[in-house]
Formats: sequence, C-alpha cells, structure tokens
Amino acid sequence: MGSGQLSFMFFLYFSLLSFSSSITHPCPKDQSTALLKFKKTLTPKDPLFITCSSYSYTILDLSYINISSTIPLNFDLSYINISSTIPLNFSSHLTTLKLGETELHGIIPESIFHLPNLETLHLYQNDQLSGYFAKNRWNSSASHMELFLSDVNLSDNVPDFRSNSLSWIDLEDNHLQGHLPKSIQNLVRLTLLDLSSNNFSGHVDVSLFTNLKNLWYLSLSYNSISLTNKNKVNVTLPGSLSTLRLAACEVKEIEFLRSAKKFSDLDLSNNKLQGRIPDWAWSNWMFSLGSLNISQNMLTSVDSIPLQSVETFDLRSNLLQGSLPIPPNSIRYFFISHNNLSEEIPSSICNLTSLVMLDLARNNLKGSIPQCLSNISSLEVLDMHRNNLFGTLPMIFTVQSSLRSLNLHGNKLEGIIPRTLANCKDLQVLDIGDNHLIDTFPTWLGTLSKLQVLSLRSNKLHGHIRTLRTMRIIDQTMKAPIYLGENSYYQDSITVATKGLELELVRILTVYTTIDLSSKNFEGGIPSIMGDLIALQVLNFSHNRLQGQIPLSLGRLSVLESLDLSFNQFSGEIPQQLASLTFLASLDLSHNHLQGCIPQGSQFATFENNSYEGNDGLRGFFVSKGCGRDRVATTNYTISGLDDQESNSEFLSDFLKASLMGYGSGLCIGLSIIYFMISTGNLKWLVRIIENLERKIIMRRRRKKRSLRNYRRRNNRV
Repeated sequence: MGSGQLSFMFFLYFSLLSFSSSITHPCPKDQSTALLKFKKTLTPKDPLFITCSSYSYTILDLSYINISSTIPLNFDLSYINISSTIPLNFSSHLTTLKLGETELHGIIPESIFHLPNLETLHLYQNDQLSGYFAKNRWNSSASHMELFLSDVNLSDNVPDFRSNSLSWIDLEDNHLQGHLPKSIQNLVRLTLLDLSSNNFSGHVDVSLFTNLKNLWYLSLSYNSISLTNKNKVNVTLPGSLSTLRLAACEVKEIEFLRSAKKFSDLDLSNNKLQGRIPDWAWSNWMFSLGSLNISQNMLTSVDSIPLQSVETFDLRSNLLQGSLPIPPNSIRYFFISHNNLSEEIPSSICNLTSLVMLDLARNNLKGSIPQCLSNISSLEVLDMHRNNLFGTLPMIFTVQSSLRSLNLHGNKLEGIIPRTLANCKDLQVLDIGDNHLIDTFPTWLGTLSKLQVLSLRSNKLHGHIRTLRTMRIIDQTMKAPIYLGENSYYQDSITVATKGLELELVRILTVYTTIDLSSKNFEGGIPSIMGDLIALQVLNFSHNRLQGQIPLSLGRLSVLESLDLSFNQFSGEIPQQLASLTFLASLDLSHNHLQGCIPQGSQFATFENNSYEGNDGLRGFFVSKGCGRDRVATTNYTISGLDDQESNSEFLSDFLKASLMGYGSGLCIGLSIIYFMISTGNLKWLVRIIENLERKIIMRRRRKKRSLRNYRRRNNRV
C-alpha cells in the first residue's frame, strides 16, 4: 500500500467522523458501509484494526499489521480517538501535524517544536497532555507557521517569539504565567492571537498590538492582567481587527478603541467601565458590530442602541436605571437582567420579531407583560422573573411557538395559567411560582413531552393531580451530566426555597431527579408505583392533606437523599425498608398520625427528634418511648403485588405511570418536572452534589464551547 493510499486513508477517516449524542448504535450505517468498502482495498485485510467506539468515535489502530509505506507530509488525525502518547520521532520533512481532540496523554515532546519544516501544529483539546514551551526558538524554515495548543496543560512562562513566520497562536486555557512577551509586537504576520484563560499577570499596554496589521482575532480574557493605554490617545489598533475579547482585563475606558471600526464581535465584560458608552463608539460600530458584551461593569445609562447589525447584546449586571432600552430589529439575543430598570415594558418590544432569547430578570420593571410577546414565533427563552409585573400571563401561544423556557417567578401576576401553553411543544422549563395565580393543577401540561422543570409554588392552586400521560423520561445515558439550556448565552435558572431562605440555581442539571409538590392542598395517597422512580433524589409532599400509609416501595429509591412527608395525615408504621436508604441525608415525617417503632438503621440514627415530632403513636429512642425488639417488616413487594393505597384518589397514579414510560428501553430516569425546594433547612447535601457535578462537568463544557469556537474560526479565517 503506497503513500498515496495511506494519505487517502487518513483523509477518509477524518471526513467520515460524525459526532451526535443521538446516535445509539456504536457505528452509524453510513460509516459502517464506508469502512467495509475501505477494508476491501487494504492489504493485509485485518478485520480488527478499524472499529467504532460506543462514543461514536471512529478508531484507527494501525499497530501490528505490517504496513510498508511512508508517512505523508501532512498528518491529520484530528477528532479520532487515538488515546496514546505523542511519538518522540517525527520525520524532519513533516509540514503539518494535526492531532486535535484525539485523547492524547503524557508529555508533549520538545522535539516537536524543532521540526525544521513544520508549518502547522494542532494539539488542541487534549486535556491529558502536559508540557512546557521549548526554550529555544523554532528552527523551522517555513514561511507560514500555525500553533494551536489550547487546553493541553502547558505551564511555565512563554518564551520570546523569535519567528516572524508565526501567523496563528492559540494558547487558550492552559497554565501559562508571567508577563506577555514583548516580542509579540514583532509578529507582523500574525492573524490570530488567543491567550485567554491562563495565569498571565502584569500591565499590558495596548501599543503591544499596534504593529500587527494582519490581526483579525485577539483574546486576552480571564487572566490577571491589567490593560493600559499609556499614551491615552494616538493608539491605532490594526484596522483588520474584527474580534476583540478583553473580559476581566481591568479595562476602565475604551478610548483606545476609537480607531477600530470593523468590529463584529466585542467582549468587554467583567471590567470597570462606568457611566455610559461614548457616542463615537455607537457611530463607529453602527453597521459592523454583531455581538457586544458589556455585562458586569458599572454602566448607569444606555439611552439608545443604534447598532443596525447587532444580533447579541449583553448588558447584564450593571447599574442601569430608568426605562428599558429597545434594541434594533436585528437583535436575536438580548440580556439586560440584574439592573435597576423601573419603568413599564414598552409594547414596541414586540417589533423585535427575530428575538430568540429575552432576559429582563431581576429588575424593578412594573406594569403588565405585553400580550404580543407570545406572537414572536422565534422566541425560545422569556425570562422576567423577580420584577414587579402584574396583570395576567400572555394568554395566546400559537402552535408556531418555539418557546423552550418561560420564567415569570416572583412577580404579582394574577388570573389563570393560559391553556394555550399546551401549544408550546418545545417547552422544557415553566416557572410561574410566587405569583397570585388562581387555578386548578394544569393537567393539560401532560401533552408537553419535553417539559422537565415545572414550578407552581406559592400560588393558589388546588385539586388532585390526575394525568400527565405523555411526560417523557429524560435520557441520562450520557457519560456526563448536562445543563438545561446549555449554550454560551443563557442558562436556565430556578429558585431553591427552604424555610424562608432562597437560593437561585443559575444552571439546572438534568441529572437531578426531583419531585416537589409541597403546600398545594393535594389529597389522596402516595401510589406504590413511586418506588419505580429509582433515580429519585428529592421527594417532597409536605403541607398537603395526604392520607394512608407510607408505601413500602419507597425503600427502593436507593439514591434518595431528601424525603419530606411532614404536615399530612399519614397513618400506620414507618416502613422498615426506609432504613436501607444509605444516601438519605434529610428526613421529615413530623406532624402526621404515624405509630409503631422507628426503624433501626445507620441513616435513621443521624436524624434528630424533630424529624418525628407530632406523631403521638411513634416509639423509639428518638421520641423517648420504649420500643422493645423492633419488628422488621418482611413483606416482599413488587409493582404488581402492591395494592395502591390511593384507590379512592387518582392523585399522581397516572402521572407516575406516564413518567415510567420508556424505562424498559434502558433509559435512566431524569425527571426534573418540579421546581427545586428543599424544606429541611439543611443545604449541605445539595451544595455537595452541586460542587461534585460542577467539577465533573466543567471540562466537558469548556471542550464543547471550544469545539464550536474552533469550528467557527476555521471557517472564518482570513
């Protein structure tokens, strides 16, 4: 097999790769067909060296098959799961080495930096690699050099860049430190420079970049640097610069940007800008700027937004006052939450017919919600929680609606829940808690198959929960947990309440399995089918009028961490099966009509007396009543063998059965239909879960965002 055929093989593998979370078969049909055809062309015809993994990666294993060939000068195995160390010896004739996102591990050999003809080096997003920059300059004779080393755990200082042939430097998300080398100003061929998310420190003067006439992308965000302008004026940034990211760079003024008039993407978030944006900025960027992020500053006024091409505008977490500024009709993503806006929402906001996300949360906006907002078919996220809005919810939602998240929590809204919400087939999050709504439980929401979070708390709802027949199971076969609404712009939020304390979870993990139906005046009993929700972590039925016995089947909830059945009318004994719940960290059975002995078990020994108070018939150590030898329930129970105790009530039964639909197909239950409320007052267990999952997911989230950003870069290169 010649070098041409081997080169074709590498190209074929790269072009066939397809990543999709929806793929369930380890090798998609199109890849299987292509691989079978390709195998027939090879010698030897080893059936084992080409496979597809369970992660939908195509794996290439060329070991021990006696290929006699030369390695091509352009070596590209990007996105293939190699899972290996980097070889120490590469051909001195190699010009291109692309090993991005290949699960490489170990040390980056310094010899790579000394390959004499190397033009392109891609090792990005291999977070199991580590290494240091070569101390000596590259001795490459190439006229063009591209260095793409994001997320490979490079540490130490960056040496001086002595090669004027460098055109692309991406060192994002490493552990590099020290001052930025002044030799950057000599890289006259540089088109992209990304040094964000490192540990660089010190003052960086903007004059460092004035000679880089070909530069179109510059990112210094999230270091410990302070951007300065010693000359104050007469600084001219490259006219080619279109993307500038200076988040968290101690920027206090933007006079140094006056000469730049071609920005399409500008990020000045998390800085120290005060007052208002100068008029010259709006004028200079009126027709070019598509994305502007000036969130987390100290701006007090934005009178108008005369940007004719802007699609994304982020003003969150400033000190803005007065009326709501209305962006131009081109806007798609508009975020202005966490400010002090206090006037009514003008009806002209409905002219923004391209809106995808609108976030006005946590202001002091008053008046009614413009009814016409529900007519914007492109709107996916509408967040107005924690304002002073009154009147009714928007009443007309059409079948063309794209609404995915509606959060109106903590206002003064009245009336009923609009039945037309059933037309919003993509709705995942509905939070209308803490309002003044008067209605029955909205069983018609059962037609919304994607609904995952439902918050109705602290309204005047009543009646039985009957059927939510089409509520689906969330597929939790993913290897890592995911957040609802995961994207680079907006994260769905929900409010956790516990005995008067409120905690806002800015991102909702779909891995949480939570049912909270507290304080709703519901009647009947808990169906035994509840025991089949084996992924349930939080169960709260407190402050209702529930009756009957506590189902034995709750002992099957092996990962349950919080159980609150307080302030109901439960009777009978506490099931001994609950003692086997080793993860149970919070229990409240107080103020019922329970009797008999408190179960013995390691977890029950940790609960205090107030978990059982108000049950005069209970006996045991915790209630200071002798119990004798505990009688352990030996009943063997199954779903078919248990008689539901709620025979005179339809409470939850049909809903829970619907929740279990599809479980036989191997899906893990991830039902987060209810708003998170932990009524025990002990948030330590919740904080522990959040912290652990946050650590596990942070790298995955970074990789996903970088993959998207890298794709966009490659397709927008100058």
